[in-house]
This record gives sequence, structure tokens and C-alpha cells, in this order.
Amino acid sequence: MKRLALAVLTLAMMVSTNVYGQGKYGRDSAECIKYLSYYTEYYKQKNYDEALPSWRKAYKLCPPTASENMFVQGSTLLRRLIQQNANNAAYRDALVDSLMTLHDTRMQAYPRRAVSVLNTKGLDIHNYIKGNPEAVYKMYEEIIGANKGETDSNLFLFELDAATELVQAGKLDPEQFINIYQRNLEYIKPEDGKKEELEALFITSKVASCENLLELFTPRFNASPNDATLISNIVKMLSITEGCQNNDLYLKAVTAMHANEPSATSAYYLFKLNSSRGNNAEAVRYMEEAINSADSDAKTDAQYNYELAVFCSKANMNAKGIDCARKAIELDAENYTGKGNFLIGTIWGSTVCSGNEIERRAPYWVAVDYLQRAKAADPTLTDDANRLIGQYAAYFPQTAEAFMYDVTDGQSYTVSCGGMRATTTVRTQK
Repeated sequence: MKRLALAVLTLAMMVSTNVYGQGKYGRDSAECIKYLSYYTEYYKQKNYDEALPSWRKAYKLCPPTASENMFVQGSTLLRRLIQQNANNAAYRDALVDSLMTLHDTRMQAYPRRAVSVLNTKGLDIHNYIKGNPEAVYKMYEEIIGANKGETDSNLFLFELDAATELVQAGKLDPEQFINIYQRNLEYIKPEDGKKEELEALFITSKVASCENLLELFTPRFNASPNDATLISNIVKMLSITEGCQNNDLYLKAVTAMHANEPSATSAYYLFKLNSSRGNNAEAVRYMEEAINSADSDAKTDAQYNYELAVFCSKANMNAKGIDCARKAIELDAENYTGKGNFLIGTIWGSTVCSGNEIERRAPYWVAVDYLQRAKAADPTLTDDANRLIGQYAAYFPQTAEAFMYDVTDGQSYTVSCGGMRATTTVRTQK
């Protein structure tokens, strides 16, 4: 108590120098300083209940310029009071309104603190204003509009939550929701680590359905197919929306993005998109572009060639498939000698050739040759290779049948069929 009396005496002496003018502490400066001193001493002692009445007096008597701490410490006092009156809805709401007013008054009196004050206000909005998404959304819009990229990243998440509720209640258009998300995503600093959380909120909201996105972006893309920013937005939005990649708009947007900034990665992605849609020629073209790209190394090229070989084998482009499998082996023998030879073996084993009985059965000899090489290079393929070898060997010609065409066991034989060519050895069923 002696400390409190001493503080008041000191402040009273300060007042005497300014008693004839309003000054920093207002018209009734002595009273202002007295109550500032009272509440401050109690506050320092963490005697917040005793500090509160004097703070209220100080806030009423003093101009905002008297002390910025009056706002900072006052916010703490009000938050405690809000928590203490959680069950008194009317009083609690009035206290929350007072807290919001406190932030606004501080921001006007100390504009240099505006960014920080608005961010603090945004956190208090989240903590204390419940059940009114419309008001919350409006306040966040004001804060983000003022702070832009300096906005506390959590507020972007909180606003999207409020916007989701409004869309679900029919009070906000889905297009506005999408625009809010895109803007907030641009503002979030990567180092804050909140981008992923915002994307997750957007996805789980299920507000921006694929149908909504296509309806929104298709006319925009058609009107401005060379707008790089629009193209990037379309790709991002459709990429994170479940089941929204198998459509013409997405393919066109990714194609346009690749045309603007070509890379091995984007060319490979276009291979995947076109192959899934049955655009075989386009798929092959983009994969070859990825393979030939300067930013693709030998190991990646081996992977790409093998994937292209598998694709070609399924698309009845057998000669191309075999060629790609061989390139994969050349580029990365360690990883693709077994798989590559196995794939070539299955291609030959599924090839239907025209001609006489021997010419139609000869591809099975070539198939077995490659399967033998596959299991020799990669023992994990042994069981699968042996199973296919057994199936293909059943189609070898009988010895008498081969004799009729002047071919015998162990004889070298060249097979030419469907653009493919291989030299093998005649084998017959005994």
C-alpha cells in the first residue's frame, strides 16, 4: 500500500507541471494520472480484480494518448472478465463488444500499431465471438483487407471457416468463397506453414465442388486462354479438388501451363493425363518430350522409357514398346534389365503374326528367350517368368510339324512381325 501511495504522490507532482493545460492526460489530468497509477500498481502485483475498477476510471477519464498500456493491459483485464462471466450471455456479449471497441480505439490512437492490433483483434474474434458467422466474416474481411500479407496466418483459416458456414446457409456465393480462398492462399507466407491447413479446409468444406469450379472457370478460360495467372489458378484449384482432373478444362489448363513453362515434370504429367483419357498419340508425344528434356537425368529417363513401354504394350504399339523397354535397360541396367526383358517377353508372347504354322508360333520362341533373360537378371521374377514360359512352350510346334517346314531344333530363326524383328532358336515339343 505504501508503494501505491508513493506512486500517486510522484504522479501528482508530475501533474503540477501541467495543471493549467489539458496536455497528454486530458482536462482532468490529476484524476487521470491518479487512476492510471492505481490500476497499474495493482496490475503489476497481478491483483487484477482490484486493478479493474481503477482501470475503468482511468479509461473513462484519460484520453487515448495518455497511455498505450491502458489498452494493452485493459485487454487482458477484459479477457479475464469475459471468461469469468461465461454463463452470463448478455453481460459476456457486452464485454466482448467493449474488447472490440478497445482494439479499435487503440488502433486509431496509435496507428503505427495498426497491423499488430488488428491481428490481436482477429484472434479475440475467434476466441470470443461465436454463433455469428456473418459478423465474424465481415470483421475478418476488414482485417485482411487492411493487413493483407501481414495478416496473422491463423486468421485466414478462421475466415474460411466462417465463409464455409455462410455458403452452407446460402448467404455467400460459392464463387466468392473460391475467391476468398485463392486470395488468402496468396497472402499466407510459406514459412508460416499454414498453406496446407488452408488447402485442407478448402477441400473438406466441399463447398467448391468440381461442378462449381468447372462452371466458374470454363468461361473464364475460354475468354482468356493465355492468361498465365488464370491458368495457374485453374490447375491449382482442380488439382486439390477430389475427382476433378478427368475433364477437358483441366487438360487444357495443364497443357497451356506447360506451353508457357515447359519442363520434364509437366510433360510427364501431360503424358499421364492424356494416357488416362485414351489420347495415345498425345500421351506418347509428351512422354518423349519429357525424356528429351534437358532437366531430366538418365535415371529418370530410364523410368520414363519403361513407363512408356508399358503404356505402348497396352495400346497395341508393340514395336514402340519394345524399343522403349530396350532404352530403359540401356539407361539403367541395374533396375530395368529384369523388368525390361520381362516386358519384352510378354509383348512377344501376346503378338499375333500372320503366315504359316511356324511363322505364327515363332514369336513364342522369342518370348521365352526374353523371359529367360529376365529371371536371370532378377530372381524375384522367376516364378512369374516360369509360369509364362510354361504357357508359351505349350504353343511350340511339334517336331514333325517343324520338319514339314524344313526347320529343326537348335536352328537359328529370324522372326519378323508387326514392325518387330528378332533372331531366336527353333524349339519343338518332343
